[in-house]
Amino acid sequence: MGRSSIIAACLVAAVAGSSLPARAQQPAAPAPQPSTGERVPQASAPQQKPNGSAGGVRQNYGAWSMVCDTPPGASAEQCALVQYVLDEDRPEIGVAISVLKTADRKLVQMRVLAPLGIWLQDGAQLFIDNQNIGTAYFTRCFPDGCSLEFPVEEDLMRFLRAGKSGAWAIKESPDAQNRIAVPFELEGFAAGYDALP
Repeated sequence: MGRSSIIAACLVAAVAGSSLPARAQQPAAPAPQPSTGERVPQASAPQQKPNGSAGGVRQNYGAWSMVCDTPPGASAEQCALVQYVLDEDRPEIGVAISVLKTADRKLVQMRVLAPLGIWLQDGAQLFIDNQNIGTAYFTRCFPDGCSLEFPVEEDLMRFLRAGKSGAWAIKESPDAQNRIAVPFELEGFAAGYDALP
């Protein structure tokens, strides 16, 4: 999945409304261990558009970017805090993570877009500072990947605001013994979240 397609698909996933309910997070297995010689994926920030451009990066906050766009049929712009992470050695393994407030401002949602070709049934495990937070499950797929989404409860928000790093652990196949850990940074998350309209 190329960088431009991950950005476009994440923007769609970030601002699109969900008609499917998200499954609750559940405790999962111990933290995944990267295989020997595995390189750590690097965070990749989207290209910033000039201020006032629709669908562009409004501001960067450490490893996170505030991306704003007007969803189809909506009268107001919606913004999400987004981070794109691609593996240098395996560009097909990467995730786009977004956190946004719902249009009514009553909920905070986290949405993660993972590449096509991964094993969906087992979901993805979230780790923050090497602590297993739980498992989230995929809800729908787009041409560029599949997404999982769930509400960010107070406990998870505390972990995100105070944490230094996280990882989404996904499986490539049902018989895979280990999950692939795709790390992301939490630097700038708190400031970026506080700046969301």
